[in-house]
Amino acid sequence: MGDVMTTIASVNDAVNSFVWVKIGLALLLGTGVLMTLLTRGFQFTHIGHWMKKTVGALFDKGSHDKSDKANVSQFQALCTALAATIGTGNIAGVAAAICVGGPGAVFWMWVAALLGMMTNYSENVLGIYYRRKNAKGEWSGGAMYYLKDGLANITGYETLGKVLAVLFSLFAILASFGIGNMGQINKITLNIESAFFSNVQAPMVGDISVINLTIGIVLMVVGAIIIIGGLQRIASVAEKVVPFMALIYVIGALIILIAHISTVGAMFVAIFKFAFGIKAVAGGATGVAVATVIQQGCKRGVFSNEAGLGSSVMVHSNSNVKEPVKQGLWGIFEVFADTIVVCTMTAIVVLSSGYIDLETGLVKEGVSDATLVAQAFGNVFGKAGEWFVAIAVLLFAFTTVLGWSHYGSKAVEYLFGVKATYVYKIIFVLMMVSGAVMTSSLAWDISDTFNGLMLVPNLIGVIALSPVVVKITRNYIDRKFNGKDIEPILSYFPEIQAEAAEAVARGEE
Repeated sequence: MGDVMTTIASVNDAVNSFVWVKIGLALLLGTGVLMTLLTRGFQFTHIGHWMKKTVGALFDKGSHDKSDKANVSQFQALCTALAATIGTGNIAGVAAAICVGGPGAVFWMWVAALLGMMTNYSENVLGIYYRRKNAKGEWSGGAMYYLKDGLANITGYETLGKVLAVLFSLFAILASFGIGNMGQINKITLNIESAFFSNVQAPMVGDISVINLTIGIVLMVVGAIIIIGGLQRIASVAEKVVPFMALIYVIGALIILIAHISTVGAMFVAIFKFAFGIKAVAGGATGVAVATVIQQGCKRGVFSNEAGLGSSVMVHSNSNVKEPVKQGLWGIFEVFADTIVVCTMTAIVVLSSGYIDLETGLVKEGVSDATLVAQAFGNVFGKAGEWFVAIAVLLFAFTTVLGWSHYGSKAVEYLFGVKATYVYKIIFVLMMVSGAVMTSSLAWDISDTFNGLMLVPNLIGVIALSPVVVKITRNYIDRKFNGKDIEPILSYFPEIQAEAAEAVARGEE
């Protein structure tokens, strides 16, 4: 059995390295660069516009319109997408990137985010443009639909589009059980156990801790109530929890920043100084290669905001928005909020903790990235700081599970139909207990691989359909900024296009 597991681990490592390192990061950064160039730096040149249409629209009734009972409001779509993206990657992931790649990894996290804004924008534009209604009257959209329908219009790519759509859906389902479910539940369990039960001798059932099992069952029951209730219930929870948890976490990080205000200059110097690698220092310390710094920053950034994976577009497509570009703007803001704001706050907490040597950029001996953020909060807030991080991980990770349950169900719907989603949701909920009691790291490694495999077919679709994104974007700019009286480009399907165009003419975007 040991040989079999070793072989599986070896094969997975090879595939993971190929997907994430050899082609994945190049594809991700390349797509971000391509879409930034093709849209003439839209995320920079129109920053005032997308901020106005997102942050500025948070108090606009139109963004919270819930009149369409089968779908969700624009704000609910954003919160559900953020629920799935703001997870353990924003806490443990950032700490791991800095411990392995040094402070310079933060710089590349920012680069990946700035470019990823346009990748996420493009995914959302395509998602809205190619979506359609299912048997329940809900919008269905995502990478599988624009791969199938979009590539069908490119001569010689019809079959490839269908194959890539199926592969993307399969990878999304498998990733939803791993990174989107068991991996998150496992992190919740470990953090709660460490923060609240570290001094408790837990009774065992075989090799399973009763504490872990109890946590898993409680999470499963709560998850079942929300997940089986459908997207409306998930979105309702997300719009209440996500803004609260993000705000509280940022406030906590800012307090730590103020407590270590004297180190702010050294922190940012270290980020830019070591962005291109850490040279060997006195005492025989091993330097960090430039490639490692870039890989850690970009990989953790993408793992956090999921730009390029094609995941969040599945919930953005459920928005009641009419304009593809308008939901694309929410996609830009999603990456901004997740990485530029939340991940940066974690980076500040880690770099100001004293556990990272800002002179050499190397992590101090005996420091574990798994508990680094909790220790940093504990240094300022005492034991309450560790409890705070445990609760933050609980909220961040559990809402990630809720978001990914929707992603998996939409992938199942594409492959097997609406009725199959009920079976999927039951299995998904039951698997939450497994995440609480599992100890093998191989499960998470395999899940990470499936997560990475999603990006390959998705980005092929985004690149191939980049002319469509550019056409829709220019149409929007001509109407909104250049005052041209032209018909809006809103949907691939004539009947949906006509209906949406009428709504836009009435001032409904």
